[in-house]
Amino acid sequence: MPAVTGAADTQVLVARRYFCGRRFHDDGPYAFHLRGGRIAAITAPGEPGPGGAGAGAAHATTVGFLMPGLVEAHCHLFLDGTPSARGAGRAAPAGDTASLQAIATANLRRARAAGITLLRDAGDRHGINHAMRQLVRGEPGVEVRSPGPAICRRGAYGRFMGTEVATREEAFAAVERLAPEADDIKIILTGIVDFGRMAVSAGPQFDAATLRGMVERAHHHGRPVFVHCSGLEGIEAAIAAGVDSIEHGYFMSAAALQAMADRGIAWVPTLAPVHFQWAHPQVAGWSPPTTANLARILDAHRAQIARADELGVRLIAGSDAGSPGVVHGQGLLDELALMRGAGLSVARVLAAATVAPREHWGLAWPDLRAGSPAGFVTAEASPFEAADWDAALRVFVSDAAVTPAG
Repeated sequence: MPAVTGAADTQVLVARRYFCGRRFHDDGPYAFHLRGGRIAAITAPGEPGPGGAGAGAAHATTVGFLMPGLVEAHCHLFLDGTPSARGAGRAAPAGDTASLQAIATANLRRARAAGITLLRDAGDRHGINHAMRQLVRGEPGVEVRSPGPAICRRGAYGRFMGTEVATREEAFAAVERLAPEADDIKIILTGIVDFGRMAVSAGPQFDAATLRGMVERAHHHGRPVFVHCSGLEGIEAAIAAGVDSIEHGYFMSAAALQAMADRGIAWVPTLAPVHFQWAHPQVAGWSPPTTANLARILDAHRAQIARADELGVRLIAGSDAGSPGVVHGQGLLDELALMRGAGLSVARVLAAATVAPREHWGLAWPDLRAGSPAGFVTAEASPFEAADWDAALRVFVSDAAVTPAG
């Protein structure tokens, strides 16, 4: 564990290159002067920082590349990503909280090992996400956002991760009940993708007035709303209701993307779980025709992601980690590679996993600059120059040390 040392009150970490969250800085080295858990200054070689600590000091630790900690914007901590039709967490007995918490704790370790310092759980009905949020609160190097359970219609898709409601009044009451303890409100609006039919399995669970009322109540409490939906009917309903982000969003349209750009609605496209199904069809027993459908669905999704980027839709990276075949930590790195494969620039991909979600949630200091908290990820290689840049990620967790991510 190499120490970052320096003057008595200021430490110095030198990076040859860095990504601030908005652009690549490649004319280094750059000296990050750290004091009291924050970046006091970023200087060029030889320039003194606060207190006179020089950038070229022999005692400074040097790294190849530095960037903000990664954000996983869509995951399920109580599911472990077992590559089967049902993940271990989903199959665990509802009352077996000890097993579920053990799964979630291991998932947090894996996330941190991949350079993830902030993750948003996307719903569970067991209370594991709230428990994990409390467990890591105040710990350096990892933070959890939690909605508690998602909200779904009784008898429709989503019960394994949500609380069921049968009426409009119950839906409104669920938002009011969950909002005080939730960081976000998660709504299950549609079914999942039916790969055989190349369509969503079920349309909207809530009518327009109910969905709009749920969103309004969440916003009254200052809670962003993220909505599970695919299929144009569900996507258009979510946009009309004024949600803050659309999760998954398969079978997207250009018109819907333009409306999202106009209204500031973000998109978390979650390529990783569908890509796994295509790459490993034997896991679910998909037939060759269904596997071909998966390829077509992914091609269309990638094209819409590229279009979203062109239109200025805020793209946010979330892997749906915990889904079959999507392991926490590695799932986000895979998602970033898949977004790059959709035609996004390296800077746009990294922004989707750093500054974009932090700004979307209204967090202070979303990027790296003087005054920002001293929390970031380092690597020897830069993703702007090397495909295997993530081979040796390390999470910087304080102004005293760079620690191995694992």
